[in-house]
Amino acid sequence: MDLSGRHVVVTGGAGGIGSALARRLSQEGARAVVVADRELAGAAGVASDIDGLAVQFDASSERGVQELIARATAANGPIDIFISNAGVPGGMGGPETPDETWLEAWNVNVMAHVWASRALLPQMLARGEGYLINTASAAGLLTQVSSLVYSVTKHAAVSLAEWLAIEYGDAGIRVSCICPQGVRTPMLELAMDEPAGAAALTAGGIIEPDDVAEAVVRGIADERLLILPHEEVARHMALKGAEPDRWIAGMRRLVRNARAGGAG
Repeated sequence: MDLSGRHVVVTGGAGGIGSALARRLSQEGARAVVVADRELAGAAGVASDIDGLAVQFDASSERGVQELIARATAANGPIDIFISNAGVPGGMGGPETPDETWLEAWNVNVMAHVWASRALLPQMLARGEGYLINTASAAGLLTQVSSLVYSVTKHAAVSLAEWLAIEYGDAGIRVSCICPQGVRTPMLELAMDEPAGAAALTAGGIIEPDDVAEAVVRGIADERLLILPHEEVARHMALKGAEPDRWIAGMRRLVRNARAGGAG
């Protein structure tokens, strides 16, 4: 899809990947960019830089998603590209993670994408065109060893994108899923506190949010389902699919070695 003249909405747009996306898509000629975030001041700062619209946004509720879409549409007309980028880390650890943490992550990391597609698909299908983009993670293709909640919800986000692409691709709806690995954002700093998580994230190198935005621009132009800013993620996916037991053994070894080193 050509970005020129498009109306784009970016959630989680106050910083990190979201702000880089908003700025880059504006540079690529988007007609209007809406920057949505729970932190209105941060969103307003980004929107001011690109002559966009800032909207305070609650990704954890369907009403919040609906209100964002209504405000963007009222201001700029039909939405061409909706980038559901807001996300939460979901806490560290495994099944012992409290239910309330699971629920927040499920709502923000998965259901926000569902609610956006529920609201936008009728009008996009009527026009015969539209683009839904979800930010997931390499954790949704591989795993995030330090956080079960993050891994599970990001796998669900990838699955959702796949389903939408299969179901609606012939009707003109384009779908992409952004799956970076280590990106220099505040969320990365949290994961880096756990040795095994840090080892997995840094294995492919740490990139900047602007690098992700560049990969997204290329992915939109090519209308690719999976946008992989870290090229090695595709190789890991291939190994995981072809030899899952070997991949699991390698991940166990990475975790074991990282935690032994961290204990030392």
